[in-house]
Amino acid sequence: MISAMLFAGGVGSRMKSAEIPKQFLEVDGKPIIIRTMAHFANHSRVDKIVVACKEDWIDTLWELVEKFQIKKVEDIVPGGASGFDSIHNGVMRVAEYSKPEDLILICDGVRPMLSEELIDNCIDATLKYETAVPVTPSIDSLLYSEDGENCEKSYKRSSMYITQAPQGYTMKKILWAHDEAYKRNILNPVSSSELLIELGESVHLFLGERDNIKVTTPEDLQMLRAKYYYRHFKTFAKEELKYGI
Repeated sequence: MISAMLFAGGVGSRMKSAEIPKQFLEVDGKPIIIRTMAHFANHSRVDKIVVACKEDWIDTLWELVEKFQIKKVEDIVPGGASGFDSIHNGVMRVAEYSKPEDLILICDGVRPMLSEELIDNCIDATLKYETAVPVTPSIDSLLYSEDGENCEKSYKRSSMYITQAPQGYTMKKILWAHDEAYKRNILNPVSSSELLIELGESVHLFLGERDNIKVTTPEDLQMLRAKYYYRHFKTFAKEELKYGI
């Protein structure tokens, strides 16, 4: 069995949308979280979806699931105080019906540009390696600074990668990692892959997609809207080329 576990428990402070969490902002007529969920719901290899959602928005999300007819939703559980807590709540819910060899695809709820191929590649890599983390090579040079003002260290760009999601794991592997995290008091890792690395494990990388935007800031939202606008523009352009008017 393959489950998608989406975490959407935050308020999105960097988005500066005080009234509405960023995952519920609409783009081209649909909330971002619904667009993200739909990619997994429409994927033939994904069996179930669990979402860890900001608790006071759970009823709203169920209403949206009904409105947009998103299938395969097994449950929507409350998010936690941190991103890791939200992921933990979702992972524990998936564990209730899963076997150790089953797969879990852990994804931010704000990645509405996921492709079917990316999800396929994640599943295939997880089946082979037990872990699968999509990355894109860094196209910028990287400098290291503790205070944000002074730098005495740089990194070799060709060795640097930007992590994405979904990240795939066997249930056996991710449950072990979460158990160890609490035993070792590792309570706020940035992502599941960084948790495993902190625990001394190696994770398998595979090539992600630059279009796989994580909507975090107003600039990300503008880029996402521009992509949807461009899709509509291409349709209109094809019609004009076809008819000459």
